[in-house]
Order: sequence, then structure tokens, then C-alpha cells
Amino acid sequence: MLFMKIIKATDYNDMSKKAAMIISAQVVLNPHSVLGLATGSTPLGTYAKLVEWCNKGDLDFSDVITFNLDEYRGLTSEHEQGYRYYMNNNLFSKINIKPENTHVPNGVANNIEEECSNYDKQISELGGISLQLLGIGHDGHIGFNEPAEYFEKSTHCVNLTEETIKANSRFFENADMVPKQAITMGMKSIMQAKKIVLVVNGKDKKEILNKALFGPITPKVPASILQLHPDLTVIACDAL
Repeated sequence: MLFMKIIKATDYNDMSKKAAMIISAQVVLNPHSVLGLATGSTPLGTYAKLVEWCNKGDLDFSDVITFNLDEYRGLTSEHEQGYRYYMNNNLFSKINIKPENTHVPNGVANNIEEECSNYDKQISELGGISLQLLGIGHDGHIGFNEPAEYFEKSTHCVNLTEETIKANSRFFENADMVPKQAITMGMKSIMQAKKIVLVVNGKDKKEILNKALFGPITPKVPASILQLHPDLTVIACDAL
């Protein structure tokens, strides 16, 4: 049985708070939760709420394990535009999570195929992801699963589209400095998460969100596969 819950947030802060409340409930009910995490500008408010509540003593991340969706290929964990750096700076260093319990794909691994295979294996050995936090790109990508002819199942290395490179260039000095490849969690690990929370912010995401939630299910709109998930919550601000 499929279940899609759509929540209209009044503003970005409300969206962030609502998403953080769902994640908090997951951690409180299961202190050993495996959380799938996203990066980008949209989840920042959610992470800020989690940090606030953890520092107040309302949340305990000491037994939580996390897996991030993706990482740029070629960027080290110390690179300021890398997603390991992003997570350390915006969440991990500010809560009581064990560093060894946080997982981000290694963008400079010598053997990328082995890195991808091991990432999926680690998730599987832990019983899969308890709750996956997602954002959505203007072309419908989730993680770095770009529009394609078919859905990629496993964690893999992907060539980023020009649209994605352009969108991410705001984080770099110029578009030429944006990595052209990334390691991303595949659709199988994402869709096997027991619960998915999709956060969407801004009027510019309205058209793609409508296609993803109510249009045909197609790899040309990667997020459309979420229609098949049994427990999907969408929290949107100005995008409905």
C-alpha cells in the first residue's frame, strides 16, 4: 500500500521545522536509526533545528548512523565545497554523533567501483536506511541521479548534466571549477528506505515537483519514482 503525505509549509523556517520534527521522532523512537542525509541549501534549516534540539538535550545522536547521498568525484573530505565538509560543518561537528558512524562516499577513492559497491554493502548490512531525507533538483534529480533512459539501482559514478553543473556553480568561483562527476547513491538504496522525507523550497521548484508527484513515472524525471514509495512525506514551501 502506497502512502504519500503532502504538507504545505508557510515559509522556509516552517518547512525546516516540520522536517526536523519527523527526523527527531525517528531518532527518539529508534536511537539506532540509520539516517540517509542530503546536502544543498534546502536542508540547512532542518540541520540547524536538529543541532538546536540536540544541544538543548532533547535529541541524542550517539547511536545514530548516517549515510549521505553523494559526493563530488575528485574532492577530498577537507575541500570546502565537498559534501563531507558540508556535513561536518553544518551538522556532524555540532551534535553528539560518533564520527565513525557518519558515512559519505569517498570522492578520491582509488577504485570508484569498489567504493560504490562497499557503500551499498554497508547500508545493506545495517538493514537499510530507516529514514531518507531528500531534496529535488530543477531537472528532477534526487541525489545525483540525473535524467536518464533508465533508473540506476546501485551506488554509481555519474556524469553531471550541464544544468546541474550550472546550478552548483554558485558554490564555486566559476562553473569551470565544478566537478563534472559525482558518486551517488542509487535508486535501490533510496527506495528501500523505510520512510522518505522530501523537502522542497521555492516557486522555481513548483513545475518539477508537480511532474515528480503527479506526472508519469519515468527516469527522465528521476524523482517520479518516489510515487512508488510506501511511506513518502513531502514538505514544500512555495512549491505547491
